[in-house]
Amino acid sequence: MAKITISQPLVSVSWLREHLEAENLIVLDGTINKVFDASQSQIPNARLFDIKNKFSDTTAPFPSTFPSQEQFQKSARELGINKDSAIVVYDDKGIYSSARVWWLFKAFGYNNVAVLDGGFPGWKKAGFATEAIKPYTGKPGNFEATYKPELMKFFNDMKKASESKSHTIIDARSEARFKSLEAEPRAGLRMGTIPNSVNLPFENLLEENQLLSNEMIETKFQKLAKKENPVIFSCGSGITACVLALGATISGYENISVYDGSWTEWGSLVEK
Repeated sequence: MAKITISQPLVSVSWLREHLEAENLIVLDGTINKVFDASQSQIPNARLFDIKNKFSDTTAPFPSTFPSQEQFQKSARELGINKDSAIVVYDDKGIYSSARVWWLFKAFGYNNVAVLDGGFPGWKKAGFATEAIKPYTGKPGNFEATYKPELMKFFNDMKKASESKSHTIIDARSEARFKSLEAEPRAGLRMGTIPNSVNLPFENLLEENQLLSNEMIETKFQKLAKKENPVIFSCGSGITACVLALGATISGYENISVYDGSWTEWGSLVEK
């Protein structure tokens, strides 16, 4: 099958099944914290995108910290990813950490990438073929990363944005965590919120592992921010904020970014 280009940030399981033999297609399993286990299965020829160990700065004090351009490029090449690869990312939850993988590629200047709507649960529900999980052993790729700093925000950026109210800050955590009614899952991390932020739990964009309709998602965002407003997405550790970034992109928002350290960093560095 000829080479393909992916023009949308989201593709269906039926679309993926139809294009599975495309010459330049690469399917990435972006399930966070996944380890190889012969009893597990995957979409045929999928390659494990190891967020925690290969695509994060493991020397940083906080989890899943944004990697350097050099690290990302090296690890992508090790997975056989090329400059012309068409990438589809999925995870075992439906849409969760796959959105982080998608956003990482965007942040390193690569747009021929999409999230699989429904993820692996949706693929299996459709009755499509699976295989035993296996490591990638093919030749390296020639992928080139070009960092796009406007897509990522870090601690000092957030302090300025919070104090000046220059951006709409949208927190993807649950309402209970946002309102300090429920303890944070990370041991020792205080409860709270970034000042001047608002809440849109990432689960509110999903139904049965899939994104809601474009119209429904757009309605949720329009209640919080106009499309011309700059928006920063935050969450617990920079993972589910990317689900909101995915939904916002589909809704036509362009001036958006993700706070990498999210509440784990803010709650650790800023006292109440």
